[in-house]
Amino acid sequence: MTMLNVKNLVVSYGGIKALRGIDLEVGDGEIVSLIGANGAGKSTLLRSISGLIKPDSGEITFDGEPVAGQEIARICKKGISLVPEGRKVFTDLTVLENLKIGAYLRNDKAEIAKDLEWVYELFPRLKERNWQFAGTLSGGEQQMLAVGRALMSRPKLLMMDEPSLGLAPLIVKHIFEIIAEINKKGVTILLVEQNANLALKASDRSYVLETGAITLHGTGAELLVNSQVREAYLGKKKN
Repeated sequence: MTMLNVKNLVVSYGGIKALRGIDLEVGDGEIVSLIGANGAGKSTLLRSISGLIKPDSGEITFDGEPVAGQEIARICKKGISLVPEGRKVFTDLTVLENLKIGAYLRNDKAEIAKDLEWVYELFPRLKERNWQFAGTLSGGEQQMLAVGRALMSRPKLLMMDEPSLGLAPLIVKHIFEIIAEINKKGVTILLVEQNANLALKASDRSYVLETGAITLHGTGAELLVNSQVREAYLGKKKN
């Protein structure tokens, strides 16, 4: 069943088209990745879906309902949450306060408490440091906090923008293990990731975005062995 459907989406910045007629689908329960060079439009697509950018034209439907151009809070309440590039945690608030902000649209206190414990299970370090100001955490810990904060909204679709950016390889491995764990719990994931190798291995399906247009799509396994993808994004030619 299709959860997210993007049709012929066009987005411009100051007259320059950042997205040129994007078509994309994300099925219920899938991990779908977007790979492509810097400036290809990947972040713009996520920001358009989450309501941070208003598209020029095209359709975005979620669970069969149109969401393009709606207010961010309404989109979030429908079940879409974004982990932004660069973490964007509230540095002057504690870890716990950051997590509680993720649940600001909810009023089911008992369920919020359960979700908080789940986040602490996923990221024990956040529980250890729940009193610390977020600005004092390492980059990896801030990424964990950004993911945990997004999960506190109890999303159906979790969108992640460059979760591995600037992190040590060991932390990146842990983040991708957590992505798989979150997905097993029934959360659908749309992932933008600079590390194409990791993204494709983690994904059910993937799309390649180049200068605002989808140029390739297929399963993660198919794109891993695609000669164009290997040469452009994996740094190796197929023999």
